[in-house]
Amino acid sequence: MNILYIAPVPPPVTGQSLACDVLLAELRQHHTVEVVNLSKTGLANGADSFRRLTEVARILWQVLWRRRHADLVYFTVSESRAGNAKDLLVFFLCLGKLDRVLIHLHGGAGMRVLLAEPGGLRLRLNEWVLRRVGGVVALGPSLSPMFHGRVRPDRLHEVPNFAPDGLFCPPETVDRKFADSRPLRVLFLSNLLAGKGYLELIAAISLLTPVERSQMEFHFAGGFENADEEAGFRTATAPYPEVSYHGVVHGEQKAQLFRAAHLFCLPTYYPYEGQPISILEAYASGCAVVTTAHSGIPDVFTTDVNGFEVEARSASSIAQVLRASLRQSERLQRMAAHNRDVADRLYRRDVFVARMRAICESVGRLPRR
Repeated sequence: MNILYIAPVPPPVTGQSLACDVLLAELRQHHTVEVVNLSKTGLANGADSFRRLTEVARILWQVLWRRRHADLVYFTVSESRAGNAKDLLVFFLCLGKLDRVLIHLHGGAGMRVLLAEPGGLRLRLNEWVLRRVGGVVALGPSLSPMFHGRVRPDRLHEVPNFAPDGLFCPPETVDRKFADSRPLRVLFLSNLLAGKGYLELIAAISLLTPVERSQMEFHFAGGFENADEEAGFRTATAPYPEVSYHGVVHGEQKAQLFRAAHLFCLPTYYPYEGQPISILEAYASGCAVVTTAHSGIPDVFTTDVNGFEVEARSASSIAQVLRASLRQSERLQRMAAHNRDVADRLYRRDVFVARMRAICESVGRLPRR
């Protein structure tokens, strides 16, 4: 099968580009794949620069020339208004192949907003496309209802994200980590973007007493949108020696941060959030999780089972959980062990790629092997 793969692949590394890279490697083992790389030069969303406009022009040109021989067009769609305009142009270029187009929505929150806008030309065009595509993949039951009545039920699929194999640690490693829970190690690992909640976590640290902070360590890892954002972070955390910033991490350095952490904190309200892979990575590594009930997170997270839910944009809510966690080491250990088991059963890479490959081959009209 010839596949036109329109998706972001690293760099930069995001949850979406990581998932796309893993699926791409699987499909290349069985099919001929041509890639149109949607990755941006930065982490910002929307067409906010001349450079991005030239990138979009390149994307459209590549789709125009590569679409004709494709048995399947795999396409990860955008959630911003500018990104959706680009997507509609891609769909126009694939007009004769819409029944061979598989849409994969890696986010959710932004698309829900787009499809809830009052009726207009944009909404009518999106709904016209959705009625004709060969398939749509959403991350879970919280996110698929936005497509009900717009996508044929037999063409709507739910496939959750996964945790990379290298982050799964043995159960005994989790037990050893919690046998030594002082200092309590808190990890924030994600791109440090407005809405991901890192600013609220810093504010929560400031609300703790010096004695409470002395019993904790706070580790941040990820990339910033620009140098000014990084400078602001360093200024805000300078008064707190308990805070460490590790930059963008990969491989063993990333695994070590997860394995050392007792609590993983992602208090996100990011407007394009879907189902953060970093939460599943924390599960695989044996961490209890602090997060919000935003977008598709409730599909993989239950408060008091996997960790603790906090209010979005609320430093005081985060501080309350951090303070309570100092007194609940055994409870955190039970949550962490449970999370590791859940990840092993439900969120393995092999499960993800097998389901996605089957859907791709079905939409491409290729009999399953």
